[in-house]
Amino acid sequence: MTTQALVQVLASGLLMGLIYALIAVGLSLIFGLMDVVNFAHGEFLMLAMYATFGLVLVTQLDPVVLMPLVAALLFMLGAAAYMGVVRFAMRAKANQGMVQIFATFGLAILLQGAAQYLFTPDYRNVQNTWLGGRTLDLGGVFLPWPQIFGALVSLAAFGGLHLLMSRTDFGRALEATREDQGAVALVGIDRNRVFALGWGLGAALVGLAGAVLAIFYYIHPQVGASFALIAYVTVALGGFGSVGGALAAGIIVGLVEAFTAVILPPALKSIGVYALYLAVVFARPQGLFGRL
Repeated sequence: MTTQALVQVLASGLLMGLIYALIAVGLSLIFGLMDVVNFAHGEFLMLAMYATFGLVLVTQLDPVVLMPLVAALLFMLGAAAYMGVVRFAMRAKANQGMVQIFATFGLAILLQGAAQYLFTPDYRNVQNTWLGGRTLDLGGVFLPWPQIFGALVSLAAFGGLHLLMSRTDFGRALEATREDQGAVALVGIDRNRVFALGWGLGAALVGLAGAVLAIFYYIHPQVGASFALIAYVTVALGGFGSVGGALAAGIIVGLVEAFTAVILPPALKSIGVYALYLAVVFARPQGLFGRL
């Protein structure tokens, strides 16, 4: 492999890794807050992509402009999912963990079935975007502008999330609820409100990712499933509940995937990611940055 080819693989893996991290961070945030795995996470991503597609058709604006609106819509969806489904699953008297799993899994099936009924299984794409089909040439290393933009959005989102968690009352309430859900009620914090806002924030982050992906990826009812699988691996690799771990693991996943695609046929590029994940599970079950 030449130096230029190596740089190309590294750059491509880094850009996609940052997008994977953006997809996964909402999942990690919700788990860290509530110890609940959202199995409808991929469907939230799918709905964000459809929302972007629909808003482009209605407003004739570019996905870059519509991104905040898509994030706001997903925030409302995430909060509604908690208030309408997860809140009741958490009240189960027995097998609470299994009830929560099946509740979010059932929500995923419902959302995917509704999308297939309303939008049909046809593949769609957003056309004539500002960034679509454009590349940046850096001395023979070609970087697609949509992935560059997605990586920048990811870095901005992680930076904003860090400031939110460390500098605001809401962020401190989130951290307090993560540490001790029972004790926060004693100091006047409404646990259900924090959970609903946490779900909304997690969904808003995946909404940003969906708006980015809609620029360069086909949209269909099953699109969330493949990205959700990568997100679960990313969160588990970085450590469940670790926001920083999601960022680092996303980059690792992107790089491993890129190098695997060079060694093996591109259709088998996920093999390296899953092999790395299994190795980490055996050596460090809590993930690279997680705590048991």
